[in-house]
Amino acid sequence: MEIILASTSPYRKEQLERLTKSFKAHAPEVDEDIYKQRISNPVELAETLSKLKAQSVQKEYLNDFIIGGDQVLSIGGEILGKPKTVEKAIDQLSMLSGKTHELITSTTYLSESYIQTKTIIAKMKMRELTSSQIENYIKSESPLNCCGSYMLENQGIALFEEINCSDYTAIIGLPLMSTASILIENGFSIF
Repeated sequence: MEIILASTSPYRKEQLERLTKSFKAHAPEVDEDIYKQRISNPVELAETLSKLKAQSVQKEYLNDFIIGGDQVLSIGGEILGKPKTVEKAIDQLSMLSGKTHELITSTTYLSESYIQTKTIIAKMKMRELTSSQIENYIKSESPLNCCGSYMLENQGIALFEEINCSDYTAIIGLPLMSTASILIENGFSIF
């Protein structure tokens, strides 16, 4: 049995490499927009998408262990996605500036005889940012393909005053502590 990461995210791939080099990454085939229109609860949306991504890849890897994931950012009941444009990134960071939001990371672990979805919610308080700080940050990191318009892996950490969650690695996309536990529980060697 092999580990299959149901993701094209370079961040999730880098994270999983911290636990094992023995895995394949495979792009999931899920039309996320359909579910984003139907599901307004951010936790339900993240969990649904993580399960669907894992299940879409399982069709090709029936005898393997699949890891699928999704992240949703919620502020005041509004879900923010990937900005894709500089203008939307400016809008998102302006909205988040000085406020606390939730970053919901759901990960589904799936094999022929096992399924578990783990959800970690990070409460993240962003610093009060000026317009020029927001514009300079976007120029510096170009986080247009990142939920909420920030990347904590690099300078994005400086945008925050406080982060509270049970596994900080979930913020980047894959909760490594629970992933390690679940892999070990399913017979994979981490050490």
